[in-house]
Amino acid sequence: MNKVLQWAIIISLGGFLFGFDTAVISGAEQSIQQVWQLSDLMHGFAIAIALYGTLVGAIFGGFPSDKFGRRTTLYWIAILFLVSAIGSALAPEVYSFTIFRFIGGVAVGASSVTAPIYISEISQAHNRGKLVASFQLNLVLGILMAYVSNYLISLLNLESAWRWMLGVEALPALAFALLVKKLPRSPRWVLAKHGEEEEALETLKLINASNYNEEFEAIKQSLHEDAQKTSLKERFFSKKYSFLILLAFLFAFFNQLSGINSVIYYAPRIFKAAGLGSESSLFSTVGIGIVNLIFTLIGMYLIDRSGRKKLMYIGSIGYIVSLFFIGRAFDLGNTSGSIVPILSFLFIASHAIGQGAVIWVFISEIFPNKVRAYGMSLGSSTHWIFAALITNFFPYFTKTVGPSYIFYFFAGMMVLQLLFVIFLMPETKGKSLEELSKSLLKE
Repeated sequence: MNKVLQWAIIISLGGFLFGFDTAVISGAEQSIQQVWQLSDLMHGFAIAIALYGTLVGAIFGGFPSDKFGRRTTLYWIAILFLVSAIGSALAPEVYSFTIFRFIGGVAVGASSVTAPIYISEISQAHNRGKLVASFQLNLVLGILMAYVSNYLISLLNLESAWRWMLGVEALPALAFALLVKKLPRSPRWVLAKHGEEEEALETLKLINASNYNEEFEAIKQSLHEDAQKTSLKERFFSKKYSFLILLAFLFAFFNQLSGINSVIYYAPRIFKAAGLGSESSLFSTVGIGIVNLIFTLIGMYLIDRSGRKKLMYIGSIGYIVSLFFIGRAFDLGNTSGSIVPILSFLFIASHAIGQGAVIWVFISEIFPNKVRAYGMSLGSSTHWIFAALITNFFPYFTKTVGPSYIFYFFAGMMVLQLLFVIFLMPETKGKSLEELSKSLLKE
């Protein structure tokens, strides 16, 4: 097997844990509310606390990634996932539960920054989209396995089944911690932080034996051009990078204003509101996971062929149609049978082939080498700020204003996303990271 593919697969286990941790709570959240008799607001907080942790991980994840390296940071991310899984499963009350879920959230946020950066830095231009999207594929696989695991555990009628649902995450977390040690350090990071040319050259040769010397010189030239800017403010928070910052912010903002995390976290609750029984609701979430996986694979196949922008057109239009008609179904009371689950499958398919396939690729590749970790942190933290807020308040607003208005709101935001794709989003396929730096920067 190709070395780069091996490394990408190992790193993508971080995506699996990301997805599993995000979705596993959907099967446990209603039991948690009943066991600890939580109000809707407190319940929303207990579920969203992982996302507040994710925000912290996203904001600060770029710093250890930049200072200690991508590989070292990923190892400690795996340890955080392991601690969170065991602690959440054994928590005796809601307060310790929130602490351990917060820790898991920190791991998710940091992995959403570090893993795509690492993969983008070890990839060649012609397959970078596919390899970075493998992180998203494993994220989706993690979501699917969380849904399947939740459903199978629910069939066993175990006492405190929700604890088993949360605890099984410890197994892939341990595997990730052991495998990360086998990875090389990022050649771009090694050059930027330590100037260790021999190590960087050896890794680049494994990546692309035919023109590794040319790539090595291009990286050195790119780093030299940025060497004059020494402070974080000068390097990142400057007019030079303002357009890239705007792109990363808006991309991440619209990702969450689609309502994707509301569906991932609260799918069983939404399906129950649509008239399905508890077991059917859990089973329907497995359908969401399968559709997500299939269309993520399609997105991976197309991203380096059709490009990032075309996938975003497809996804945006699918979002608008599915969200509007989900809202309409709730509005008309036509929620019996399968219409809401079917529309939800269309929504998930639109997400998987569009935002889901593109977001981590796009944000990881638009920033230059010197500021890539900071740019990824900005995009990721924006993503998780809105994920936390929407997840926290979704149960409250569902109860007070009704689901129809919430889905209409999400549909309206996706109209704005479509305008963003048409007028602002650049195409990035087929260009090296150094070529993108030159073409996108506003001097």
